[in-house]
Amino acid sequence: MARVVGFEMSSQDPEKAVQFYSTVFGWETGDPNWGFWPIKSAGLVELQGGISKGPHDYPHGTRIQIEVDSIDDTITRAVDNGAMIVREKMEFDEFYLAYLVDPTGVGFGLVERK
Repeated sequence: MARVVGFEMSSQDPEKAVQFYSTVFGWETGDPNWGFWPIKSAGLVELQGGISKGPHDYPHGTRIQIEVDSIDDTITRAVDNGAMIVREKMEFDEFYLAYLVDPTGVGFGLVERK
């Protein structure tokens, strides 16, 4: 079963957004990596997340990230059911990541750990 494992907040001024959320909500952020400021979560549910400069295809907003066993199979099923690929599968050190939009226009990320 797929589960929500994180979130990504896009902003055209990520440093200002980091300062805002740190001040207002007390969120702790880590040092930026690839222009992505990780957020250290606390509480009953631990989610990984962060703030980055939003790309042209998603300049502002929040996307959840869903961990799946096979990103390729999930992309195929999603497209077969009306989703659109925004960013093809990308490879990072420890995971693969892709961005899609569901048939209603809601954006989300898919994560497959290596």
